[in-house]
Amino acid sequence: VQLQASGGGLVQAGGSLRLSCVASGSIFSIDAMGWYRQAPDKEREWVANMPRDGIGRYADSVKGRFTISKDNAKNAVYLQMNTLKPEDTAVYYCNAILTETRRRRDEYWGQGTLVTVSS
Repeated sequence: VQLQASGGGLVQAGGSLRLSCVASGSIFSIDAMGWYRQAPDKEREWVANMPRDGIGRYADSVKGRFTISKDNAKNAVYLQMNTLKPEDTAVYYCNAILTETRRRRDEYWGQGTLVTVSS
């Protein structure tokens, strides 16, 4: 199983970006997909996720500005980021809790995509 993230880039404060992540491989089921981020010299932190119920959960720091969505048919998750702030600058990692065919449920990570917000 691989998670391929894309959509990062450089944007001015107040701008928007949309991140995408697609899970590929022999996937039996997906329990949740979401996003984490890691800013320079900081620990990785949870940003948002969407479990099977289809309801997005958000960290307080992004609530009201970020929107997570999922396309079950494509095994994809998206993060629409609006009103970006310099403190949103980080490497964003896609995350999935899923069951690979004939294996146990496990956690998977994408390679990360850099988001830089200039002031």
